[in-house]
Amino acid sequence: MSTIDAEPRPEPAPELVAGLAAACGAEALLTAAGDLERYERGWRYGHGRAALVVRPRTADEVAAVLRLCEQRGQRVHIAGANTGLVGASNPDRTGEQVVLSLERLNRIRSIDAAGRTATVEAGVTLGTLNQALEPHGLCFPIDLGADPQIGGMIATNTGGSRLLSCGDVRHNLLGLEVVLPDGERWSKLSGLRKDNTGLDWKQLFVGTSGAFGVITAAVLELAPLPRQRAAAWVAAGDGESLVALLSELERDTGGHLSAFEVLSREALEATLEHGANLRRPFAGPAPRYAALLECSSTLGPERLDLAALLTDACGRFLERHGDTAIEDVVLVRPEEGWHLRHQVSESLAKRGRVIAMDLSVPRARLPAFSAAARALVAAEFPGLVPHDFGHWGDGGTHFNLVYDPLEQASRAGPDFDPQRLKRAVLERVYALCAGEFGGSFSAEHGLGPHNRAFSERHRPRHQRELEQRLERLFDPRGLLRRRDGEG
Repeated sequence: MSTIDAEPRPEPAPELVAGLAAACGAEALLTAAGDLERYERGWRYGHGRAALVVRPRTADEVAAVLRLCEQRGQRVHIAGANTGLVGASNPDRTGEQVVLSLERLNRIRSIDAAGRTATVEAGVTLGTLNQALEPHGLCFPIDLGADPQIGGMIATNTGGSRLLSCGDVRHNLLGLEVVLPDGERWSKLSGLRKDNTGLDWKQLFVGTSGAFGVITAAVLELAPLPRQRAAAWVAAGDGESLVALLSELERDTGGHLSAFEVLSREALEATLEHGANLRRPFAGPAPRYAALLECSSTLGPERLDLAALLTDACGRFLERHGDTAIEDVVLVRPEEGWHLRHQVSESLAKRGRVIAMDLSVPRARLPAFSAAARALVAAEFPGLVPHDFGHWGDGGTHFNLVYDPLEQASRAGPDFDPQRLKRAVLERVYALCAGEFGGSFSAEHGLGPHNRAFSERHRPRHQRELEQRLERLFDPRGLLRRRDGEG
């Protein structure tokens, strides 16, 4: 049992419980310790304490909850599907926050197939939405290994594996409904693609992790479902060749390139070792880098042979650069390629303790950054092994490090502290990424407690000050703010 679990749980004020029950119904409240536990632990990081959980069914109920909490000075933590990776899914450790779960705010209000839009509530999951859209030949084109809620995707501006062709959530958002911290509702759900009548207010709530208000509904731009996909694994001995291949494929596939995912040798080997029902993409040893390429099209195979297009484009690259740049090209069924790719994170955790980083740099500099980061880790943190992988098509890389805790403890002696090691590693690699390479230390997972301390050092002061001014404007009492560090 952890120290936080052993501490007595504070009892919520009876007046608060009664007020929330009146606003949402008694069945919407959870107060027993056993019921609260799943809201208090993050999927990968974070462990906090909740005063109670309230689960409203409508935006009006969300507004009532926030008005009541604002009147009492009661702090609130917004909870989604708990798929986040930066410690922001759980409440802080104080036990003072009401967890506002959006899981029951889960209606698909409308689907406009002709306009290619859907109006959905914040608690609808990505999987549920796409299942409802499939009969219409449509999808919400953000591809993820997890199944988050739409509200959480907007709050963190989720990217995903097909950002290269479809963009992130911000690029696919047409309207928003938000409840502000004082309970006031702001709504613009017209779904217009063109509207220059004033500020695009919805963008203030995208990627801010709920700091300015609670997202309750959204209008999403949809994409036609592809009628066919083609995929290939490419083996390369260096990252520079893959960056060159990426640039030429974007030209030679006529805009059909939809994903370009890269796994280092270590990440590929770990996945093949610990993943389920996988087939080795290459004969012989794993290459230095393996790239999963995907082309997609709404045209059927009778009008366009995507596999031939992808094969021809790779062949043209080999003709221009020789077979020293690319060691092997293996066509695979797309679902087989993605089955391997989506098991990387879980496989790394089976090799040892993981220090995860979600970084981005200009994509032309990805090979240089990878080499520099690996050299830094080898020199300063022996025993930590890079297992990097990610979305090279949009400049993103998960520069994850795996280590044996017992080995590190033997190196460091009795004072070994995993959290201190993690902070030291993040500080050095983030400084390299944000400083020398002009990159981001939080590419697509959001900020959260996991990264918040580093924002003070790696973001311009004027940017932080402007954000704080906006936060004070929307939430002057700090009711949506945490009060502790990473859980």
